Amino acid sequence: MDFVSPVLDVASLICNCVGERADLLRRLPQNVISLRDERKNLNDVYKDVKERVEREENLEKKKRTHVVDGWIGRAEAMEKEVKELLDRCDEENQKKCFGTCCPRNCRSSYKLAKMVREKMDAAAELRSEGHNFQVFAVSLPNPPVIERPLEEKPVVGLDSPFREVWRLLQDKQVGSIGIYGMGGVGKTTLLKKINNKFLQSSIKAFDIVIWVVVSRPTNLERVQETIRSRLQIPDDGWKGRQEDDKAAEICRILKTKKFVLLLDDIWEPLDLLRVGIPPSGDGNQSKIVFTTRSANVCQGMAAQKSINVECLEEKEAFSLFQAKVGEDTLNSHPDIPKLAEMVAKECKGLPLALIVIARAMASAETPEEWERNLQKLRLYPKDVAGTENDLFSVLAFSYDSLPDEATKSCFLYCSLFPEDYLIPSEHLIQLWIGEGFLDEYDDIQEARNQGGEIIERLRHACLMEAASTDFLIHERYLKMHDVIRDMALWLACEKGKKKNKFVVKDGIGLIRAQEVDKWKDAQRIALWNDTSIEELRKPPCFPNMETLIGCMKSTFPSGFFTNMFVIRVLDFSNNKILELPAEIGNLATLQYLNLSYTRIKYLPIELKNLKKLRCLILDGLFSLASLPSQIVSSLSSLLLFNMKFVSSLSLEDEIMLLEELEQLEHINDISIILHSIQSIQRLFKSDKLRRSTTFLQVTHCRGVNQVQLSPSIKTLELVNCDELEEVKIIHFEKQVVTSKLPNPECCFNRLLSVHIRICKKLLNLNCLIHAPKLQSLHIAYSKIEKVIEDERSEGSEIESGLSVFSRLMYLTLVDLPKLESIYGHVLPFPSLRRVMVRECPRLKRLPFDSSTSMSKNLEEIRGGQKWWDGLEWEDQTIMHNLTPYFHR
Repeated sequence: MDFVSPVLDVASLICNCVGERADLLRRLPQNVISLRDERKNLNDVYKDVKERVEREENLEKKKRTHVVDGWIGRAEAMEKEVKELLDRCDEENQKKCFGTCCPRNCRSSYKLAKMVREKMDAAAELRSEGHNFQVFAVSLPNPPVIERPLEEKPVVGLDSPFREVWRLLQDKQVGSIGIYGMGGVGKTTLLKKINNKFLQSSIKAFDIVIWVVVSRPTNLERVQETIRSRLQIPDDGWKGRQEDDKAAEICRILKTKKFVLLLDDIWEPLDLLRVGIPPSGDGNQSKIVFTTRSANVCQGMAAQKSINVECLEEKEAFSLFQAKVGEDTLNSHPDIPKLAEMVAKECKGLPLALIVIARAMASAETPEEWERNLQKLRLYPKDVAGTENDLFSVLAFSYDSLPDEATKSCFLYCSLFPEDYLIPSEHLIQLWIGEGFLDEYDDIQEARNQGGEIIERLRHACLMEAASTDFLIHERYLKMHDVIRDMALWLACEKGKKKNKFVVKDGIGLIRAQEVDKWKDAQRIALWNDTSIEELRKPPCFPNMETLIGCMKSTFPSGFFTNMFVIRVLDFSNNKILELPAEIGNLATLQYLNLSYTRIKYLPIELKNLKKLRCLILDGLFSLASLPSQIVSSLSSLLLFNMKFVSSLSLEDEIMLLEELEQLEHINDISIILHSIQSIQRLFKSDKLRRSTTFLQVTHCRGVNQVQLSPSIKTLELVNCDELEEVKIIHFEKQVVTSKLPNPECCFNRLLSVHIRICKKLLNLNCLIHAPKLQSLHIAYSKIEKVIEDERSEGSEIESGLSVFSRLMYLTLVDLPKLESIYGHVLPFPSLRRVMVRECPRLKRLPFDSSTSMSKNLEEIRGGQKWWDGLEWEDQTIMHNLTPYFHR
């Protein structure tokens, strides 16, 4: 009997084995179904990961991590393997082998069942990995050099100092170079030329070139932040650290690199060690180059070499002056060239003065005009090379040449903004309206138009300049040159005779009470960037103050607003204040109040007393708990009301606000955000509200399938409106339905900007055929198929003579999987500047003709390389002409 037990054990093992195999074979059909499900689930995760990675690569210019890239590769391989295995299962199923015990196919069926089970587990594990990714892509390293914009033509007179600086940069014995000279002489332009020289591929002597604008007052934290951004030091290792720790981190990284540090516009010696810059003689052959107006700064910063950038010689100066005046003006009379030479001499070779005066003379086409203006110029001191007052006297000629007092007042007003500040043009015009500079216009829109004309006058006179911004930011910004701003402040303070008439404080910290006492004669006060005022023993008196701009880090002292008898403008936008003093309600003369992007939670009911208030701006009040009733309706003089980008108001508050706005007799400019169908319907039912609304944002609004607009609309934003199907024009209760307009008033003559995002049922924007002045069009994350349908493209000429999209400057199309067409046939697009197309796989044609490719306005076209290569063109010449503007 001893042999029986082993036999039974073997038999038991065999039975178990057979049982396991039989069970696996029995479960095979269900496991195949489970494998198909797992394949689908894995594919969904794969698509999510792939789309997230591609979005970050295309829009944020990042690079996928190796882990994510490896997972994508394994997921793609798994998809192929599972497909092949399922195909094999289908073949076996056709042979009726599933679940049988036939010795002929039992072995192969078992192997197949085992493979299905293993692949199902592997796919599940891979799917789980895909769900757990936290980081999909990382930022790409910054390029060694970032190009700085310069004029197309070489700037006259800088060749000699440029060659000298470049020679010193090759000298191993020289580590620091100071460039000094008076304001407007071309120091920044010279530094930009040096920066751009490093772009040449043949120059690879340095690892990185870092550009920093220092300006005044010197802000060490801002300098460190600029360098940190350039070195790509991570946020988590930076924020919250002390100045010394930040300097140590910058120094640690720079010691590993051979760098060039370019510091522009230094007004006082900068302690480079405090910033974190290693000494220039540290042995790594790095270089430091900086610009300043003072030779003393070169000494204070121990520059090994100092270069003085001087004014131009007479011949060079006249050459620059001629180029800026223009040949047409110079040739308009035989006497003008000689008179032009005499005017140029009065500028004493200062490039900025030459440019400003030349632009002022560009429209003078008779000898008499030149003689009169030359006589005016000679009334001022001639010696420009001396003090800055002489410089201001020369530059003030351009100010004196401005056509009227309103334009002059608007120009001087710009000096209230700090140095290097990007001034939003819309905000600036609103301030001018509040100040009463544009009071001759009863209609806000007319006043805005006049403000825009004044900005153009100031730009053409070189007293203001347009500032460049990010690709996706289309708002216009302005900037005032440092020297021009100083001159404007000098003029505003009656050529320095009344020092505190205009008071501008920028980032100086705490202001003492004795300093506030000096402001009793101030007309305008502007406090910027973390400025605060200490608590005062008694309320200050400002009998002449008309303007207070307060971008502060804390609230104002108690009683600060008690004695402001002629105040017109209070601008607290982008302020950190938490509450508004109730005493503001006593400012009977106040006409402009801006509380945008503050942290205010409640508005004092006393605001209802501001009977002369004409402009109330409440954008971006994210902390606002509620809107007290009867405040808005009590503001009987209100012309302009802004409440954009506010998400905290209740439905009741929205309805109440619309009702109160409708009660205002003079209101004609409303910018508002609405979140409910009830609010939309309330707006649509009111002729007055529709006519007055110039900016409308409808967001997260359920139940709205149609938006009806009046021709007064300037900006339309539709965000997260899932049921929206149509946008229509309503004019005198009549719906515009045809593409040929019977009346020019029946179109969007004022519509400038349209922003559509996440509107899944909106299939087209045919209404844009009625928007001849549209400047910016942004559509993203929607199911739109055609921007304007083909049948609407016929006969699209508008009675005003403007064709569709003739004013369009910015076109952005992002993540529109169904988009097939922008327009039914080609158009010239004469104003187009920038185009971005991302994730629009069905868009195979761009409606551009040959004149688009030749437009002097076009700057760039962004998109994926695969999309660009797959585009179809009416004419290959168009493609060849546009390719230089294309960037991935």
